Amino acid sequence: MNFHVKDLSLAEKGALRVEWAMREMPVLKSIAARFAKEKPLAGVRLAACLHVTTETAALMKTLKAGGASLALCASNPLSTQDDVAAYLAKYEDIPTFALKGEDSATYYRHINQALDLKPNLTMDDGADLVFTLHSKRQELLPEVLGGTEETTTGVIRLKAMAKDGVLRYPMIAVNDAHTKFLFDNRYGTGQSTIDGILRATNRLMSGSVFVVAGYGWCGRGVAMRAKGMGARVIVTEVNPFRALEAVMDGFQVMPMAEAARIGDIFCTVTGDINVIREEHFQVMKDGAILCNSGHFNVEIDLKALERLTTARRPIRAQVEEFTLKDGKVLYLLGEGRLVNLAAAEGHPSAVMDLSFANQALAAEFIFKNHHKFEKKVYPVPEEIDREIARLKLAAMGVEIDILTPEQEKYLASYDLGT
Repeated sequence: MNFHVKDLSLAEKGALRVEWAMREMPVLKSIAARFAKEKPLAGVRLAACLHVTTETAALMKTLKAGGASLALCASNPLSTQDDVAAYLAKYEDIPTFALKGEDSATYYRHINQALDLKPNLTMDDGADLVFTLHSKRQELLPEVLGGTEETTTGVIRLKAMAKDGVLRYPMIAVNDAHTKFLFDNRYGTGQSTIDGILRATNRLMSGSVFVVAGYGWCGRGVAMRAKGMGARVIVTEVNPFRALEAVMDGFQVMPMAEAARIGDIFCTVTGDINVIREEHFQVMKDGAILCNSGHFNVEIDLKALERLTTARRPIRAQVEEFTLKDGKVLYLLGEGRLVNLAAAEGHPSAVMDLSFANQALAAEFIFKNHHKFEKKVYPVPEEIDREIARLKLAAMGVEIDILTPEQEKYLASYDLGT
């Protein structure tokens, strides 16, 4: 079997960690049990570009149980868990191409190796695989029936491609499912980002000034968790509605130019480029900590930081010290990449249970219904979203009410008033 992982001897450790993760993934396990019986993905060749973690391994096992042939590569050079990659290659016989810390050339070589499967479905996290397919491997496009996208950044790219008329097959925006962004983006990113910062720095959060750039669902989660740790949280935004929401949630809102002067820890979660720039670095405190929890390492202007730097050195695992020309130092976590995966383990398994349940069911849905769709980006069908929420509540032992026939009639009518 073709694969490229760090060390197959790590597979035993990976197997134990995957087993541990799956204990908190009851929804995906129930889907896997159905898939094993029904084989809804029989005949599917699925190329996936995802963070290679224990939870992703659970998703791969589910898709394989459904009958799919798989190839997996990493969606970020620093997010791979090498023991999990080894486990997938050795014990699940899934062609896996992922090394933690791989350089850019290796990263894109791995994407191409995954595409060598000649997929008819794609599963992406950030749209690098889809973009490579459209720009470098166009000969494979006629066989692709559809795909799914995991994260905000990827959905933005795909919608731009669709708007320009260059997207060649329908995509489902898994990121936009309620059971994805409510859990993954808010609770998952919130907890795992703080986890990554603390593992990297071992700094006391309480009493610090924590600046969150962006108040989307991820920003909400990070701000909420930082506040819970005792930090004074400042939010920066460009969207007036989100800025107003942050104010009403009890956070201080100001431009980055002002926040840069007083922040101790900065975390970007915007999905946009150069959110923290040269003019911000120049006024920051000595010892300020910089990190990013958006998908790509573009939110902190690393080239500008390098221009201002006279010396740099690694000082802790996933912490690099930059000495600026004025003598102060700034600390960058995880090379400006996803700090929750570069310095920690990413989202808790209970969170990814819902995200990857969406991926599995969306893959089944697009495979069965691809002929009904145009070459656009579509939401996860509401019935899938609601079913995942129902399964999660059942797994938690939570029961809810159901509408009575009288209530259903009332909600469907227009002639019943006061």
